[in-house]
Order: sequence, then structure tokens, then C-alpha cells
Amino acid sequence: MSADDDDAARHVCTRLAHLGNDPASNHGVVNPPVYRASTILFPSLDAYEEGERTPFDGTRYGRRGTPTTFALEDAVARLEGGYRSVAVPSGLAAITLTLMAFLKAGDHLLMVDTVYGPTRRFCESVLKGLGIETTYYNPIAGIDGCVRANTRLVFCESPGSLTFEVQDIPRLAAAARAAGVITAIDNTYGAGLLFNAFAAGVDISIQAATKYIVGHSDVMMGLITTTEETFLRVRRATAFFGSCVSPDDCYAALRGLRTLGVRLPRHEATALRVARWLQGRPEVAHVRHPALADCPGHDVWRRDFSGSNGLLAFTVHAPSRAKLAAFIDGLELFGLGASWGGYESLIVPFDPAAIRTCTPWPHAGPAIRLHCGLEEADDLIADLDRGFAQLAAAS
Repeated sequence: MSADDDDAARHVCTRLAHLGNDPASNHGVVNPPVYRASTILFPSLDAYEEGERTPFDGTRYGRRGTPTTFALEDAVARLEGGYRSVAVPSGLAAITLTLMAFLKAGDHLLMVDTVYGPTRRFCESVLKGLGIETTYYNPIAGIDGCVRANTRLVFCESPGSLTFEVQDIPRLAAAARAAGVITAIDNTYGAGLLFNAFAAGVDISIQAATKYIVGHSDVMMGLITTTEETFLRVRRATAFFGSCVSPDDCYAALRGLRTLGVRLPRHEATALRVARWLQGRPEVAHVRHPALADCPGHDVWRRDFSGSNGLLAFTVHAPSRAKLAAFIDGLELFGLGASWGGYESLIVPFDPAAIRTCTPWPHAGPAIRLHCGLEEADDLIADLDRGFAQLAAAS
């Protein structure tokens, strides 16, 4: 059995405790040190010229990374089962740099309709301005009949941003591969643990490491993990755009990675309790959570995912804005904020109808997304109960 096979056979928490660590190369220090560097010195002209010939494999300049960067990238690539990973400054940067790596004027992009809002805006502004056409497809129906002769990339996000529709990624990836088209997925929901994108046939897995990998709401970062065939195009795109990340941020991401396997089950258990409690509330019209049987794509989620996380959404029975404000403003533990994946619980209202074009949102009333953090579930439920009391009392 090879070292990689032995590693893959271990429990994920065991793997997370050791991925990216090399104490023997760091004087026995358990954690990779923070290497801060802009200039890298070479011992000879031969060594320098060798670096010129392999700009994507070696440390020739600080922008291309330091041993701290490479430790994180190696850990995430091994966790996801990909060939290599590239760290970039944000999740959105990971998405846009991937799109730029594979698309040029005259190309066609297939984008899932439930994609993260800023990704859609990038398609409709930057890509459109470059002469790249985007077609949005139904996440449940897939890409049958959508691929054209000039389609170069199919982009997925599963579960869908805000509303959690689950795509049949193995079926979609097989269809794209048969047509000679690259597939990429925003896999932030899965955090590298809950969904194996490469086993499903995807070519590129993207994460906003800002979320669950970092886990502490204090670092912005994106990670792009690739197959061997797609790596150089992604690495070159990030280099051409001058993309780089702080070694201090990479160190923080590595530290967050160590506890990912114990944090995610806590987020999952809390969110499921909250989701089921919300289903019994008279104010709530509908709850969206992939583990619930009535969530679109639930059967596919049960087949392909090993678990869920702290996210869920729900709609309320058409209160006035004043009542919605009373509910949100009356909460103490759920902070009003757009991110997720950290230790704290968050709430944000949204309007699905405004951020999709081919899949109508079937539910009336305001929609609200929750991220359930690491607080005790009973305390979060009590907080929401107070919020609903404020909603009822508002005029």
C-alpha cells in the first residue's frame, strides 16, 4: 500500500491532524512555520535558471508562494483527492480566475442558475464585455440539450447558493466529459469533506476557504483544486493576474483545517435541530435544508454527500417589512451578516427571485438564510423564539 493509499484509508479527523505537516523539514516543529518572503535567493546561476524553466513548481519569487503556502495547498489537494491546489485571495477570486483560465472571446459558458450572486455579476459584466456568452441552466434538470460547439466550461454549485438545490453532479460531469467540456464546481458547502468532487468526475473544485476551512471569521481566502490536466492553466491564470496570499493567512487556514472534522458535525447537528424546529413554527411557510426530504434534490444529496453543515433557509408568511425588521433586530445571537462558516451564527434576508433567470422561486414571502454556528442549539432556538415574539408584536 502506498503512502497515499494509507492516508486515504484513515479517518478524516486523523488525516486533518497531519495533512501539510512536515516536522522533519522544520527542526521538529509540528506546525509549518510562517515564511514571509518577497525575494528568494538562489545559490548559483544554474539554480536560478532552473527556476526560470519551472516557474510553476518552485519558489522563485514570493508572489508564487512560500513553504507555508505550499503546505496549505498540499493539504487541501490531498484532502479533496485532487492533483494540486492553488491559494488565492478570496472565494470570488477562485471562481473568477478559474473562469478566466478556460474562457476567451467567442466561447460559451454554462452557469448554474442558482449560483452565488457575485459570480453571476461577473458573468454579466466582465465576461460579457470580453465576448463570452453565458447561458444559465436549471440545477435540477442539468445540461441536457444546453451544450454547444463552443461551450468550454460548465460551472456548478451544489447545493445552490441561498436556496440549496442539489445537482446530480456525476451525471452532469459525465455529460460534459462526453462533450469534451471542462467542469468546475463551487464546492464551498462541502468544505472538502462532505462531497468528493473528483470522484464525481469534476475537473476543478473551488472553495471559499474564508468559510469552513478557516472557520474563525478572520481570513479571506479561496482555494482552487484541480486535476493534473487542468492544473497548469489555473496556475498560469493566477500568476498572470498577480494573485497571491499572505503566508500568515495560509497559516491561519492550516490551523482551521485541523479542526474541520470536529466542527462540521457540530454545525450540522445544530442546523438540523433548528431546521426541524422551524418546520413547526406557524410563522414559517417553508424550510430549505438538503437533509430535509422536501428540499429539491434531497435524494441526490443523500446519495452523494456524507453530511450537511450549518446552513439553512426559510420563508415566512408575508409579514410587512416592519415585522421582518422586528424579527431580525430582536435577535441577540444571530448576527446580521452576509458570510458564513465561522464559529458564530448569522442571519441574512434575501430575495431569490431577483438572482435567477431560468428557475422561478416557488415560494411567496420573505426568505431568510441562517448559519448556525458553534453556540448551543437550545440557545439559538430560544433566540429565534424571541425574534418571532418581536415579529408578532410589531405593527
